[in-house]
This record gives sequence, structure tokens and C-alpha cells, in this order.
Amino acid sequence: MFRLTWRNLVARKVRLIMSTLAIVLGIGFLGGVLTFSHGLGATFDNIIEGSTSDAVVRTEGEVSFQASGAGTTRLVQPDVVDRLGELPEVAAADGSVDGVGAYLLGEDGKLVGGTGAPTLAFNYFDGVNVNGDPILILESGAWPESPGEINLDASSAERGGYAIGDQVTLLLPTGDLRQEFELVGTSNFNGGGTAGATIALLETSEAQKVFLDGEDAYTTVSLTAAEGVSQTELADAAKAVLPDGFTAVTGQKVIDESDEQIGQFIDVIGYFLIAFAVIAIVVGAFIIFNTFSILVSQRVRESALLRALGASRKQVTRSVLIEAFLMALLGSTLGLLLGLGLARGLAAIFRSQGLDIDSDVLVLTPSTVIAAYVVGIAVTMVAAFVPARRAAKVPPVAALRDDLVVQEKALGRRRIVLGSLALLVGAALIGAGLVGAPGADAGWIGAGSVIWVITVAVMAPVLGHPVLLACRAVFGRLFGTAGKLAGENALRNPRRTGATASALMIGLAVVSAVGVLASSLSATNDELVDREFRSDFLVQSPSFQGFPTRIGDDMAEVDGVEVVSRMQGSVALVKDDQSFVMGVDEAFAEIYELDMRDGTQQMTGDQTILSESSAGDLDAEVGTSLPLAFPGGEEVELEVVGIFEDTPITNGVTLPIGVLEDAGLRRNDSMLSINVSEGADVEEVHDALDAVVEDTPIVTVQDKEGFADLIKQQVNQLLFMIYGLLALAVIIAVIGIVNTLGLSVIERTREVGLLRAVGLSRRRLRTMITLESIAIAVLGAVLGLVVGLLVGVALRESLKEDLTVLSLPLGSLVVFLVIAVVFGVLAAIVPAVRASRMKVLDAIATE
Repeated sequence: MFRLTWRNLVARKVRLIMSTLAIVLGIGFLGGVLTFSHGLGATFDNIIEGSTSDAVVRTEGEVSFQASGAGTTRLVQPDVVDRLGELPEVAAADGSVDGVGAYLLGEDGKLVGGTGAPTLAFNYFDGVNVNGDPILILESGAWPESPGEINLDASSAERGGYAIGDQVTLLLPTGDLRQEFELVGTSNFNGGGTAGATIALLETSEAQKVFLDGEDAYTTVSLTAAEGVSQTELADAAKAVLPDGFTAVTGQKVIDESDEQIGQFIDVIGYFLIAFAVIAIVVGAFIIFNTFSILVSQRVRESALLRALGASRKQVTRSVLIEAFLMALLGSTLGLLLGLGLARGLAAIFRSQGLDIDSDVLVLTPSTVIAAYVVGIAVTMVAAFVPARRAAKVPPVAALRDDLVVQEKALGRRRIVLGSLALLVGAALIGAGLVGAPGADAGWIGAGSVIWVITVAVMAPVLGHPVLLACRAVFGRLFGTAGKLAGENALRNPRRTGATASALMIGLAVVSAVGVLASSLSATNDELVDREFRSDFLVQSPSFQGFPTRIGDDMAEVDGVEVVSRMQGSVALVKDDQSFVMGVDEAFAEIYELDMRDGTQQMTGDQTILSESSAGDLDAEVGTSLPLAFPGGEEVELEVVGIFEDTPITNGVTLPIGVLEDAGLRRNDSMLSINVSEGADVEEVHDALDAVVEDTPIVTVQDKEGFADLIKQQVNQLLFMIYGLLALAVIIAVIGIVNTLGLSVIERTREVGLLRAVGLSRRRLRTMITLESIAIAVLGAVLGLVVGLLVGVALRESLKEDLTVLSLPLGSLVVFLVIAVVFGVLAAIVPAVRASRMKVLDAIATE
């Protein structure tokens, strides 16, 4: 039986290739996602471990990869560094000036790296990491040894168009906004690469001048342990000589903190991509099931002969499953190779957005290989099991019949009843989510939606029957006999047609559901901007990072500007929980009137106001004393004087901007809100404000329309990325249509010959097969769009507190339907051409 199975596979190479493509693409996507996720994590792990010393002295309350020491005015004095260096447990103590707010401009005047990864600016010192290796490796040239010199990472120098000896332009937070330095060399982190970030190394006194207003001090100290001294012993010894407000932590603690912060980001990307890989694999499973169903139907005489010659049912079942196993093995192997290419493609996409993944870590790991083979083989074997059992049920006497034709059974009444019950269960789960059942509403709705999609896919032969009848009527009216035949062929095997269409249905269901959410998000943002945008202009960084206060000072001097309100965001511990707080100045109340639920909007230096949701989370009300701790160790108690309705204007914890200054945080601005004077020409003021930041591409000046357009662009970028990821599932579905039509043409070889014999032309035969393909595509599109629309509306309802406006993307849904028809036409090209080239007499003589 094994030799027979192998002979069948080798004899039908084209069929083998087409049947394996679904496995290849599904496993390719999965392997690519797993390889990319591992590479992303490994890139950051290498950077973090390669750039961390044995111990670090920093301000209390600071967390690695979350807040930078240069954000606080509390600094380490040189005598402290000297005392640390004299400790017997310390081999070296290197003072570090960690810069915040620097940006590298390329020769073209544009930001290097766009608005993606940050610029890491600090002074150069020859420190070593936890492994005893140098933290930095010189790639070319020299290290900065004098003021006015700079060393960049090799990638940023190349992206900026700089060569050694060129004048490099930095935008800096203090002094002159634009300063030039001579490029004397290039370098890299020892861990390999920078993940898209820019490294800018300055000589120590220059770094102190730029970032610390010239003060001879440091933001942190990197400690190297003496021989035989552990990290814990090193940190404990350092703590004994540190002044109040500073602490020493082990290098491992720094690594763990960094991993935790970066890990959250990596996990989100990984889960996001794996979700689409699962969709692609599920779509592939439907294609595999349908392919084996057709193969079993076509080889029913062969199965009957095997039974007549003494093969048992188990042997026939095993034969089909062996064939499935070999296909899964081949498909998973090719899929892994494809996945390696997809991982590099994903890395290129993220690189274009400023996140550079080290290509050396994009390799197939043992866990990825095992996962790919396990999933590929398991999914294929499960999908092929039902057709394999069906093959075993063929009676031996069937081999004696001359007119052996197998018609697939329609769904039985029992399955229809079970399917209807499943739809009701899904509706009940969605309803539970909508009425606020215990737990996450989206979880209930998501579970119900999955049941709906799977049930509709299984019941497609019944639910899609009206669609196929409509296709037959329309095709018959427009294309005559060829159209009627196409409609009848689509209705002839409803289970086959439904299973093929289901693969496309799943992909388009997700596409349309995402479309509803994206359209509602855009409509909600438009409504929010229209209601909440009360200033004439907003000034902020496209990357939402802070920028120098000097920009606001210059804008306040522009003729026609009446009010400039400044806002500064910061990380803080609120009741020991990490939060993002917003400091506002007195002019904030002149522009924005918050919808106060209790208390007042006016604050003094020791007061704060909370949003309704934050007040609920913190169990606070007007009069509550709220403890806050800031980077640098400063702790304050603020009295809650007001609670306002949630708004995108400010954060849930809003406080006077002076509180941040008193806590020792360096001033910068996160956003400026500007109102013009009465009677001033708004357009002229806009032009004047643009002129202020003409040479400073880190900020933009936006009016209401520009701000709304920016938000739409961000939503559309995310939407197009999702559509791009879903495109692979749709491509697998289209391959399924090609496979089904190709196998159907083989199965109907004699029928095709008879049709040609009675006068059906090649052109009309091609038309018939093309219309069959279109019918399958339209069936999948209609079911998918309807299910996706319902699921999208339900999900939006569960998120109505955030997505306050429901918007249906009807135009996009029509476009999706048209695209499905186009896919149907494309899928029919190869089968239609093959059918039209059959020789009539040979086709009629085929058994």
C-alpha cells in the first residue's frame, strides 16, 4: 500500500504541487512569523546584554528603558564617581552623560530614521559589559576625544549620507537648536546592531555642555566588578557610599527591567502576527479538506479495486493518510524555507519604519522547525481524515460498475440542525458580551464570532444556496448556455463549492470586520477632533516625544499669537502603580474647558485633577490625597480637586507643570496649544509658526483639518498593514479555487469532450469555467462580507466607550466584492485554458 501511495503521488506531480501549495503558504507564514519574532527578541536581547555593565548607579525610582536619567536634574557629582572607583570591589567606575532630546539630521535636512527609533546620545568611555567585553566596537575612524567631535553608529551615518570628516547636524534640547560636529568615526553596540536607533557619541565635556548646561556631573555611573566580586556584592558596596536619592542596581536587574519593558512590545507584535498566521492555516485546512475530498471522489474506482483485491478499510484509510502525511512533510519543509524569506521581508518592512532587525538572528530555530512540522502535519492529517474514511467506505462491488459516478451528498438534516444550534450559541455568546456578562465583553463576542465563522464555513452549501441560484440566473441571462451550465456546475456539488468558497469567506470575514472597526475609529476620531479641538493650532512631535521649550518661546513672540499653552508628559508612580501623567500650565484653562463631573478645573501647586476612569481605578474622589513618585526619587502628595469626563485632550492624571519642575524633572514640552488674537489673519499666523520650525523637523504645526488628516493617515497605515497580512489568506483561498477547478476539469474530462462534441466552442467553454470560478468567489465574498459586517458591528458595540461612532465602510465592501470577482477570473485562467485544449475524442474516450 505504501508503494502504491508513493506511485500515485509521483505519477500526478502537478496535482501534488497544487495540493501542497496551501500547506506551503500556511506554514510559510507561521514559520516566517516565528522566525521574525525570535529575531526581534534576539536583537534586543543582544543589545541590552551587550550594553549593560556589571552594576549601574542611577537615581531612585528610575527604571531602565522607561525613563532616562537626563530627564531629571539630580546628578552624580565627580567626587562620588571617584569614591566609587576607590572601592576594592570596583575595577572601574565610568561616569555617563545620558542625553535626552537629541535628534540626528541627514545631509538632506531630514530626520535620520524618521519618527521611529530614538537617538541615543551619550559621552564615550571604554566600559565593558556583563560578559567582560567592550560595550562599544569601533567600526571605522576614531572615538571622539575633543569637543566638537562625534562618533555615529555605522547604519545612521550611512542613512544620513555622512562620511568621516563631514559636519554632522544634531538638534539639541539646550543652547542652539542646531549644532554641528565633525564625524570622526563610526561604531556599534557589541551585541550587534542598534535596532534602528541612532548612537551619537560625544566627548565627555561636550556632552555635559549640551545636555547638562555645562555642569561637571553625570546622570549615571557604570561599574565594573573587580575579579571575584559578584554583581550583588558590587551593588551593595556602591550603595554604602552613595548620597541620598541615588541607588546602585546589578546589571542583571537592569537587563531584567529592560527585557520586561521591551518584552511587552515584542509580545504584542508576536501575537498580532501569529493571529494572521492562524487565519492562513485555517484557510489552508479548508483547502486541504476539499482537495482530498475531490481526490477521493476521483479515485473511487481505484479504492473499490483495492477493496476487491483484498485491501481492508483500514489499509485504504491508511493509504490516504500516508499520502496526506507525505504532502504535509513536503509542504512543511518548503514552507519553512519560504518562512525564512517572509521573515526577512517582514524585517525589511519594519526597517522602513525605523526598527532595524539584525539579519544574523533571522534563522530557523529548533522550536520554529518543530512547531512548523507539528502544525503542518497535524492540520493536514486532521483535514484529510474525513475524506480518508469516506474512501474506505467504497464497496468492492463498485469496481464492477461501468457508469461509476460519485455525487457528494448534501448536508444531512442532522448536520443542518446542529449547525443552526451552533449559530444560536454563537449569537447567545455575542449577546452576552453586548449586555455586559462577567468578564471581557470582547472575549464573549470573539468566542461567538469564531463559532459563527466556523459554522457558516461548514454550512456554506446550505446558506449559500440562494447566492448560487442568483448566480445561475444572472449568468444564464448574460451568457446564455455557457452561463446556465456554469450555474448548474456550481450547484451540482454544493459541498465542494461551499468548502472552496469557505476558505475565501474566512479571509473576507476578517477583512470586513476590521474594515468596520477602522471606519468607526476614523469616524470617532473625526467627531472627537471636531468637538475637542478648541485651539487654533497644535504643535507636537510626530513621534510624540518631547521637544525643547525654546520652540514655544519663539512661537509666543509671533505676531498674532495670543495664548500659548504648554503641556509636558512624564512617567510617575501613582499609588505605586506606573502611570503617565500630564503637566499643564495656567494657560491651559484659557483654551480648554473640561467637562467637570465634580470639583473644579483650577489647580494650585499641590493639587491635581483626574479623569472619571482614572478616579475609578485609583479609588479617588475630590479631597483624596494622592501619592506620586517621580524618576529621581522625589515623592509628592497631591490633593484631588476635580474629576472630569474622559477626554483625549489630557491624561487621566493632570497636574500643574510646576510639580514636574519641583520634582527635579528637566523641562521640555510634549505639546503646545496656540490661539491667535482676535482679528488676526489665521493663515498668516500659521505661515509664521511654520517658519519658526522650518529648520526643526522634529515638530509640526497643525490646524484642526491637518490634525484630523494625520490621525486618518495613522489609522490607514495600520489598516493597510492588516489588509496586507490578510492578503496571504486570500491568496491561499484563490489557490484553493484554482485547485478545485483544475481537479474538477480532470474529473469531468469526458463531460468536457461531450460538450465540445455537441458544439460548445473553446471560447464558451472557457467562459463556463470562468463563471464557475466567479460563482465560487462571489459565494465566499457574500458570506464573508455578511458575517464580517455582523461581527464588526458587534465588536464596535462592545468598544462603544472608545469607538463612539458606528460607521459602515459600504464603499470598501463593494470594492472587496469586486476584488473577489477579479480573483475568480484570475483563478479560472489555468483550468479554463487546460480544458479548452483537450482533444475531443480523447476526452470522450476517458474513463
